[in-house]
Amino acid sequence: MSQTGADPDALGELLFDLWSCKNLEGLRLQASRGFSEMQEPLVGLLALLGSSPGPQKGRSSTLGHFLLTEFVRWMRGNPQASLKNVAADRAAGLQRWALGLISDSQPGYVDALLDIYQLGSLDRELLVKHVHYMQDCCSYKEAALLAMKLELQAELDMEKMCVPLVLLDKLQLAESYVHGHAELQERLVVLLDSWCSPDFSLENLCRLYLRLSLSKHQADQIQPKMLTKHVFRLMERFRVDPAKCPNSVYKRKLDSLRFLAYKRFVEKTMSVENWRDHVQAAVEGCTELQINLVELLNRYSIDEAAQWAHSYNLPRERLPFDVREVVKSLPPSHTALLDVCDQSSEAWEATESHRERFYQPPIAKDKVHFVSVLEELESCKKAVMQSGTVVGVDMEWRAGFGTVSQQRVSLVQLAAPGQVFLLDLCAPGFSQHVLQFLRQLLCASSILKLGYGMSGDLKCLVATWPEIRDEPLKVEGVLDLLHVHQQIQRGRRAWAGPRSVEVAGGPAEKGLSLLVQQVLGRPLDKEEQLSNWERRPLRTSQLRYAVADAYCLLDVYSVLSEDPASFGLPADLRSVSSSTPAKSKEEKRAKDKMRRGLKKSRDQSVKDPSLSAVGTEQEKPGSQGPCLAPQDLHVVCDNMLQGLGRFLRCLGVDVRMLENVDDHRVAAELARREGRVILTSGQPYISLKSQVGEGRCLALDCSEKARDQAVRVLKHFNIRLTPQDIFSRCQACNSNEYLRLSREEMTRILKEKGLLRDQPLTCEEVWDDPDEPVASYNSNRDPRGPEFTPHCRWAPHADMDPRTLTFPSGAALQFETVPPGLISRIPEYFICTGCGKVFWEGTHFDRVLRQFEEVLHVSEDKVSMGTCVTSQESPRRSRCKMRLKRLSVMFWVFMVTTWAQRPCVLSALVFSPWPFSLFFTSVMFCTFSFLITL
Repeated sequence: MSQTGADPDALGELLFDLWSCKNLEGLRLQASRGFSEMQEPLVGLLALLGSSPGPQKGRSSTLGHFLLTEFVRWMRGNPQASLKNVAADRAAGLQRWALGLISDSQPGYVDALLDIYQLGSLDRELLVKHVHYMQDCCSYKEAALLAMKLELQAELDMEKMCVPLVLLDKLQLAESYVHGHAELQERLVVLLDSWCSPDFSLENLCRLYLRLSLSKHQADQIQPKMLTKHVFRLMERFRVDPAKCPNSVYKRKLDSLRFLAYKRFVEKTMSVENWRDHVQAAVEGCTELQINLVELLNRYSIDEAAQWAHSYNLPRERLPFDVREVVKSLPPSHTALLDVCDQSSEAWEATESHRERFYQPPIAKDKVHFVSVLEELESCKKAVMQSGTVVGVDMEWRAGFGTVSQQRVSLVQLAAPGQVFLLDLCAPGFSQHVLQFLRQLLCASSILKLGYGMSGDLKCLVATWPEIRDEPLKVEGVLDLLHVHQQIQRGRRAWAGPRSVEVAGGPAEKGLSLLVQQVLGRPLDKEEQLSNWERRPLRTSQLRYAVADAYCLLDVYSVLSEDPASFGLPADLRSVSSSTPAKSKEEKRAKDKMRRGLKKSRDQSVKDPSLSAVGTEQEKPGSQGPCLAPQDLHVVCDNMLQGLGRFLRCLGVDVRMLENVDDHRVAAELARREGRVILTSGQPYISLKSQVGEGRCLALDCSEKARDQAVRVLKHFNIRLTPQDIFSRCQACNSNEYLRLSREEMTRILKEKGLLRDQPLTCEEVWDDPDEPVASYNSNRDPRGPEFTPHCRWAPHADMDPRTLTFPSGAALQFETVPPGLISRIPEYFICTGCGKVFWEGTHFDRVLRQFEEVLHVSEDKVSMGTCVTSQESPRRSRCKMRLKRLSVMFWVFMVTTWAQRPCVLSALVFSPWPFSLFFTSVMFCTFSFLITL
């Protein structure tokens, strides 16, 4: 393709020189002039792009991308340079040439080349072959983008295109690839669901893509836990039938069974009727889930497991042995599945113990109206739609355990002074009348509507009535007490300081129940919260719960209105909701700032008040709370803070750490079951905080170093740290029990195992060993015995089996980690009974003392410590200082001796021109070295 006019090679060199000099203005002028002088600009542009260099370090764009941008701008004034003015055969050649440039690792070329050379008009088979070629070159992202721009999805293999994207953690791009293609969307969801099967092997899948290497993060994303979340999200987005995703549905239902069992047998916050109702719905029609249910119940109650196994008539050979024996003793007519309780058999009045523990609405049974027909709804309107009326609004829906369908409202509670109306949305043909009434109620500005978390209720209303999307609800005169509660909480932190560490008791109150407890003195009974609200008739306990959930809003508002100043609220409570959106934006900006790691320094991040909205009170030191020893702090670290967990264990804190494959909900379960505080980072903080309540979850900045995070935790909980707390707990297994072994006992064990050398190592060999264990011997220590006396439990010698060297925990003594050269220098050893690791006092203990000296000083500022910690030098530094001192002394002794015996030699050194500089340098060096060592 020869051409006349401007020479592309010469023009390319000139443009490259201007690009290298960053002379963009001259480059723009020269490029425009060069395009005008070309006889065939379309050919010259491709020649320039072919000779342009690729991406350069420090530049966000390339020379080729700059030329394409200028050519598009130049074409606006020169429309004659378009492809339609080129002959058909020559235009096809230019198109193929331009298509070849797209695969040259230049993602910025795609849009411009598609537009300039109209590549979409090329033969579809040629375009498909080019996409395959890009995939063979491992340009998976670029191939998918090109296929989307050319709309080739229907002619390409979806699995071949999307599998590499999902493996490379680019699922969002795969979703965009199948957008608008219902069949491809369904195939993508089914593909991800197949990866949730127990028979799926990531290694076998990667063998199909040998040139594809996955990082650890990318491999962790291909886990059933993560994939199930994506499958359910895409099922809802693409409206895929859940029956086509059996693996994900099965796993979600299995997780739901575990959660329900925890709520019923561990937390004991769910009634038997609610629990059995949800369990039946989860395992209905699936034998495998029924067997898993029996195996799960066998951990808590063998009788309960046997009843369910007998009710479902499960195969005896699939049951646990203990359950099998109990099933044999059950009569054939016995059933564990209870029918719905008759509400008439349950008394309306609560028991005395219930009244003492929980809030009771001052409503008699005859003032509770269950509305299910139009005539009753008209009576509700007359009572509620009165100007100046205060109405409490609440809604109930069935929890969707293991389902993909959106939650639909089953019951609407409206509480007016002296009476409560329960609107039944499950009544046939009644829900549309309720919708019209709710539209009138919500838009009436003269009626004050009270709610708690109204945004969630309105979202469920949209799922119940899809027509609300076309004609949104007009909401006026609404006061969300959630915003009022947040204002109260912020005020409490301002004067009360951070909450103390909650290490005992049941789950803390949260949400509306916490507000009712703070204002009215007693919390709500949330036992019926997870009821099946779609089942009719409702039990009396469900009716009581529904009434209390709505009427408590009126009582809370009445108390807050009487004396708002005592709760830190303004006189007009309605003004709180109007100021909340600005505060929410401020909190969002603060959270984004923390996640990006934009804090200038660690000290500034500790003092930055804008962070107080992110992790509640985590940035405020607990100066007003009680002083705690590290042993009194029990925490659980999520899998993003494992380094912090090891540091805290080093300081004596009881730490449970999640594994990389554990879900964040495991942290909430451990916190509730064992009374621990959750330490987390990032987005999981929001959900974990809502599961454990105030004061039980602390958010940290993941961009900080683990040591700085440990400082933050100790300052927050006001920990009284002493040197005896260091290494009082094993960093590997969290055990705080050690066994003392003397030098003689360890020598005997090593000799029996044949690990002792004939010639022990020297002290220097030990100190310079790069594989030094947890601690090594410090020669500055008192040889009469160790100073390391941690605050821990000591195991008797009888706990270690002398033959197998194992402990009751099953851990074996790790004697092979002890360097034989240290046996003669270490007087005593400490063995962890939890994992068998061997520790001894040495330089590592000194290094930790120096490393956490600031933490010790922090504790000294807060409390009066009985132990004073001083910084100690390491043996290596001590030896260096000693050698400098000896060298300085030897130099001055040499100088004095030479001056006394041969003064002429010294005079020659001093007054000779060349040796003078060396002599003067030696004198100065030795003088300063001697002063430093002092």
